[in-house]
Amino acid sequence: MARMTMIEAIRDAMDVMMARDERVVVFGEDVGYFGGVFRCTAGLQQKYGKTRCFDAPINEAGIVGTAIGMATYGLRPCVEIQFADYMYPAYDQIVSEAARLRYRSNGEFTCPMVVRMPTGGGIFGGQTHSQSPEALFTHVAGLKTVVPSNPHDAKGLLIAAIEDPDPVIFLEPKRLYNGPFDGHHDRPVTPWSKHDLSEVPTGHFSLPLGKASIVREGSAVTVLAYGTMVYVAQAAVAETDIDAEIIDLRTLLPLDMETIVASVRKTGRCVVVHEATLTSGFGAELAALVQETCFFQLEASVARVTGWDTPYPHAQEWDYFPGPARVGRALVETMEA
Repeated sequence: MARMTMIEAIRDAMDVMMARDERVVVFGEDVGYFGGVFRCTAGLQQKYGKTRCFDAPINEAGIVGTAIGMATYGLRPCVEIQFADYMYPAYDQIVSEAARLRYRSNGEFTCPMVVRMPTGGGIFGGQTHSQSPEALFTHVAGLKTVVPSNPHDAKGLLIAAIEDPDPVIFLEPKRLYNGPFDGHHDRPVTPWSKHDLSEVPTGHFSLPLGKASIVREGSAVTVLAYGTMVYVAQAAVAETDIDAEIIDLRTLLPLDMETIVASVRKTGRCVVVHEATLTSGFGAELAALVQETCFFQLEASVARVTGWDTPYPHAQEWDYFPGPARVGRALVETMEA
């Protein structure tokens, strides 16, 4: 075991896989010589050479299109889009080519690639560096979508994603890159949750895609969250003293419905929290699934606490976020319904 930040855990995952499998290649904008704008790939080019870790032009469609070709012919590319906000030029390649390749070829070709993207706010990046576009990927059949919330899970899930035979979108909450977070502005906290999840196994270690984590057990209400919002939910529960069960989804697609259903049938109430905008956000899918599978056990309607339906604001970033106060109000109202 070693103590790591999420940046270090992600780098370690790529390092482990590049050492184990010569088919694994890493590339993207500023990924090689500089080591990435967040330093997630620092040192990999020096260790594995310019044919295994290299810089790409500022052309997201070209980066992903090249990765698709590599994956089709037997490599396992792990590419970085510098910010999730920059992925839109590559969206056609992801949706029309990567996601559909297995189906359109009747299984003759597969696309074992990972597209890593820093996502979400918390660094005052404004509307072009802070978006949370996960719902755009969960809508697409053929993709897997992963959002880790801590270093331990980030390494295990990224290794699993690189080993997966199909394309995986790996969204990394940049607010969590450099350390624990207590759900408020910039107040650090240790440990990450009930276990110290900055303690990460060294060497090869993977976590199954499609398996959620119960970060707090409770009996009054189920809170579904992922990424940065896991810590916001923990802060809200601590401040309201409500016996909530908090589930870190970890993988949005495939989704661990077994864990969700068991929890909601136990508690009878559910609050969904995510940073992305409300309308057509992934929380709408979660609310619909909970209603469909747990209707007769629900004691109140499913509540959603999300970002605003606006372009991402710069000066009002911490009001835009679903903070502990907003999540706490939703918990109280759900308990009183």
